[in-house]
Amino acid sequence: MISKTFKFILGVSMVGVVLQANAQTGLSGQDNQYNTITTAVPFMRISPDARSGGMGDVGIAISPDANSQFWNVGKLAMSNKDAGVSVTYTPWLKDLVPDIFLAYISGYAKFGEKENKNQAISFSMRYFSLGDINYTTIDAQPAGTGKPREFSFDLGYSRKLSDNLSIGLSGKYIHSNIINGAGNSNGVTYKPGNSFGVDFGLFYTKQLESKDDIEGSSINAGLAITNIGSKISYSGNRKDFIPTNLGIGAAYNYQVDEFNRLTIALDVNKLLVPSPQLQEDSLGNIIQTYPFEKTLMSGMLGSFGDAPGGGKEELQEVMLSIGAEYSYQNQFFARAGYFYESKYKGDRRFLTVGLGVKYNVFGLNIAYLVPSGSGINRNPLSNTLRFS
Repeated sequence: MISKTFKFILGVSMVGVVLQANAQTGLSGQDNQYNTITTAVPFMRISPDARSGGMGDVGIAISPDANSQFWNVGKLAMSNKDAGVSVTYTPWLKDLVPDIFLAYISGYAKFGEKENKNQAISFSMRYFSLGDINYTTIDAQPAGTGKPREFSFDLGYSRKLSDNLSIGLSGKYIHSNIINGAGNSNGVTYKPGNSFGVDFGLFYTKQLESKDDIEGSSINAGLAITNIGSKISYSGNRKDFIPTNLGIGAAYNYQVDEFNRLTIALDVNKLLVPSPQLQEDSLGNIIQTYPFEKTLMSGMLGSFGDAPGGGKEELQEVMLSIGAEYSYQNQFFARAGYFYESKYKGDRRFLTVGLGVKYNVFGLNIAYLVPSGSGINRNPLSNTLRFS
């Protein structure tokens, strides 16, 4: 078992080395270009819970819990518990402002035959408050005040297809009122944006052979396509893509002995939205242009091959998360993880740690993102505690 764990970690490390080594050639034969993908409602991709938040934002294939609605709705039919509810509070930009936060609540309930509850219904709601904002015009004149806010609501259903495989689907409504109080600006009337979308999840788990009357180790795998939905418009002049995402995950659960258990997990994510195109302006500067005219399906399918730098840049759009969780008697938990994103695609790279305790039906999880970077590269969650 130890050798398998070592091979798993070595494989993950090699993937990271390959991604780093694949430098692209940019526009007009130049070196790598900074070409970050942006979407509307980016709050839909913020890790909402402290368990995964303490593991480097892995969640697609780790054991099911009440927060699985966000990571992989297909997991919930495999949960060992019949029901669960989770609540999380996440301060945002805590080092700069006191009133921006993400609140998240989610839950599920299983149903079916008394001895074989093979189905689950689930829900989640996230609320992102941007605090109090004082708006100004392009001439720095006051243009009103407001309290921008965004929220989404999900309902999901999952079902076991066999003892090892389950599938899930959820629908969602997204509301984004980020220009609350701004009114008209330069002759343009702004309004809240709305979108409807769906998530799809697939989850596989298999128990390995047990020994010495100890519950055996297990392996998990998952696939999730989230935020497949309509584009959002705030003014009627253009429509922005929401952050449709493809995630693939794997987890290895090693049962050390009767009391100790170790989980190592890896998630690979890629946004299924069009890459910005790079052009030179009249002064020779490289600028981004966005293909807003693309439809949802053409944007998703084309996202695997539309990067200006070709296949090498497509690889740079892949984000990696690796995390570990140690549990003692399934009551006390210690977690750590690392998140990697290419510096040309956003440069989010951070370490996380977390602790958890569970007693009877109640549990408390805490996650901490280790401060890193500075200025605009400083993570908004640096030096922040999250509670679930």
